[in-house]
Amino acid sequence: MAVTQLLVTGANGFVGMALCRLLIEQGYEVTGLVRGSAALADGATPWRHAAPDFDGIAAAWPRALAPDCVIHLAARVHVMNDGAADPLAAFRGTNVEGTLRVARAAHRRGARRFVFVSSIKAVSEADRGMPLNEASPTVPSDPYGRSKLEAELALRDLGAETGLDVVIVRPPLVYGPGVRANFLSLLNLVQRGIPLPFGAVRARRSLVYSENLADALARCAVDPRAAEGCFHVADAESPSVSELLVALGRHMQRPARLVPVPVGMLRMLGTLSGRSEQIRRLTESLQVDASRLRSALDWTPPFSLDQGLAQTVRWYKRQRGMSK
Repeated sequence: MAVTQLLVTGANGFVGMALCRLLIEQGYEVTGLVRGSAALADGATPWRHAAPDFDGIAAAWPRALAPDCVIHLAARVHVMNDGAADPLAAFRGTNVEGTLRVARAAHRRGARRFVFVSSIKAVSEADRGMPLNEASPTVPSDPYGRSKLEAELALRDLGAETGLDVVIVRPPLVYGPGVRANFLSLLNLVQRGIPLPFGAVRARRSLVYSENLADALARCAVDPRAAEGCFHVADAESPSVSELLVALGRHMQRPARLVPVPVGMLRMLGTLSGRSEQIRRLTESLQVDASRLRSALDWTPPFSLDQGLAQTVRWYKRQRGMSK
């Protein structure tokens, strides 16, 4: 598949920035679709469309923009305490209807491939003893995961109807410079040096470094072998929560203070404190099998877990004016 022009939605997010930089380094013409006025990666052409859920995107499409492929990163993301009156409807508005608006408009403007960045949450929140692969049953357990799965299915139908080549990529938790939400909370906990009750947690959680995800998405956008594929992507290593905290502490030069509280007691305390969902995510295993991506596209993560954590901590220290 010959590709020269690409459109990246959500281009000002921390994954979008990494992806745009990589694509530009590889010689592609990149347009970044964003809602606000945030800066983009150097060399990316901005397209600002502020309407919610990509309303009116077809009419607003620039005449000169004819991308060969769209990489759709923009989404309503999962949050621990969602304030929406109807969270599922809110997620569907952006992640299903909004995604379809972009895909239909892109197809009408000549795009041949649409890379949809879904989530491993479209499959499950836990691996139940077997790393999740692309053939695993899809049993999403929250509105975010359900909306991502519904978008996948709707895009497949659109592809069958129009001939648009839909490629689906399912990452687990993404970390890297610019990360927010849960991973940033872990960084803050380690930096504060307070005792953490996760020394007995052995459940393993797959992660993906933002630069590794960007590399995989770039490959899926241009490689003919990715056509109509569904791929899980993750770093090569899946650490336990305690191993992750130890590694973060080592890079921070502030050793994590882990207390071996039994997992059953942690879950009971989570229930009593109203934080059962947070505790469940930390104590259940969620390993991702990315072997299809590696075998089908000859892809390997460019960075190890340790390298990704080192870069993330380096960014974290810079943001807080800390010494390196």
